Amino acid sequence: MISSNNSNDEPSVESFADADTAYARVRALYDQAVEYLRDRFSAFARGEDLGGRVRAFYPFVQIRIDSEPRIDSRLAYGFVHGMGTFRTTVTRPDLFDYYLHHQLTLLVKNHGVPLEVGVSDTPIPIQFAYPEGMHVEGDLTPERLYQLRDHFDLPDLVYMDDSIVNGTHITPPGAPRPLALFTAPRVDYSLHRLKHYTATKPDHFQNYVLFTNYQFYIDEFVRRGLEIMEPSDDPATQAYRRQYEAFIEPGDHVTWNQAVHPDRGPEGQKVARLPQMPAYHLKRRDGNGITIVNIGVGPSNAKTISDHIAVLRPHVWLMLGHCAGLRDTQRLGDYALAHGYVREDKVLDADLPTWVPVPALAEVQVALEGAVEQVTGLKGWELKSIMRTGTVATIDNRNWELRDHSEPVQRFSQSRAIALDMESATVAANGFRFRVPYGTLLCVSDKPLHGEIKLPGMANHFYRARVDQHLAIGMLAMEKMRDYGLERLHSRKLRSFAEAAFQ
Repeated sequence: MISSNNSNDEPSVESFADADTAYARVRALYDQAVEYLRDRFSAFARGEDLGGRVRAFYPFVQIRIDSEPRIDSRLAYGFVHGMGTFRTTVTRPDLFDYYLHHQLTLLVKNHGVPLEVGVSDTPIPIQFAYPEGMHVEGDLTPERLYQLRDHFDLPDLVYMDDSIVNGTHITPPGAPRPLALFTAPRVDYSLHRLKHYTATKPDHFQNYVLFTNYQFYIDEFVRRGLEIMEPSDDPATQAYRRQYEAFIEPGDHVTWNQAVHPDRGPEGQKVARLPQMPAYHLKRRDGNGITIVNIGVGPSNAKTISDHIAVLRPHVWLMLGHCAGLRDTQRLGDYALAHGYVREDKVLDADLPTWVPVPALAEVQVALEGAVEQVTGLKGWELKSIMRTGTVATIDNRNWELRDHSEPVQRFSQSRAIALDMESATVAANGFRFRVPYGTLLCVSDKPLHGEIKLPGMANHFYRARVDQHLAIGMLAMEKMRDYGLERLHSRKLRSFAEAAFQ
């Protein structure tokens, strides 16, 4: 698994009958590899002669299927299609502990064959041997920095493309077919980018993710999160509060739930300057809490952050934000529940062609509509007075209304669009692309086609009146979907013909 002379003395593939022992072996191989790299890099930083090139390699897990599998047709994941060998490289088994256990357990259960573990020929870049995002080059002299590539593997984009998840991967003859949607180097790359963009460690991200495009939502989420961390004598809220053990803010600043950890005070330092897309986490022990990310404005940000969060394999992500209402009958503060999208954001056209439909997911739609009913107290015909279900158009030009807008207005009308924004279709399309359940609930903040443009006074009144309710709806919808169970939430609509087995 490791070498100092550019040779890969790969041990033989080992076979395991159960997921626990297979996972334990993967973790041991990975830990041995990164410990070796860190030790050798420390020596390199001290100026020692390493005597040649230093390499370590990612472990892999694979499954061999020798007869045509017979699988329960109701399953969305946890099985392979056809016969052959299916393999994936693995990184950070500590972070993906439950996820890996779950995927491997399903493979054994559904196929009844052993799991095989070995060492791949994919090298671990020296930067990725430091999961906390350490800048390994920082203390090196210019001369030593120049020599780094001569001794260690550096990140190589050849190993990080999205061909598997995009459905364009072609397996060479005789090579194993993909077992997971992402390779280990692709996962490592995103884990490091997440820390950069959000100022929180990947370890804190939860399985239920909210995206928003306004700081007002973040402020309310922080208020609610810190309130949940306070002890309460109210029996009606005690059980709810105790399910969340900590609240995490940028800088990995941890506020512990005093009802669960009364002896633990705040930990870490809040960042002095917020990152590009700050993230906040209402954390549960099982990882099924709620994360919110302020993605700012525009489809580029929406794609960037969802590209990286996708490797964490969340169970659902939702877009909560503001939009332009396109119908005269809409009022400021009304909700728009997307059941379809017009994709004019352009940022995903090369990865997911615009002719690919992005369908509404029934489980997500039901949870969102139910949450609106519960929070507002309106049902049936009355609910239609504040919420409209329809097509949301996403565009990459914020000032579209300043050009001759007769042509885009005609297209929006032909598509039956009810709302326009700059992020929702991107978030939904990337959810479809990455097999992450998705949904959109927007709030009308202006009606530019009808003389109600967004101005400071009008906006401030609108924000005060609606943001708290909108966020409460989003959080309640997440909790409803958490209660569904994974088999119901992960839809077969998101899986392709011959799909990778991992969720």
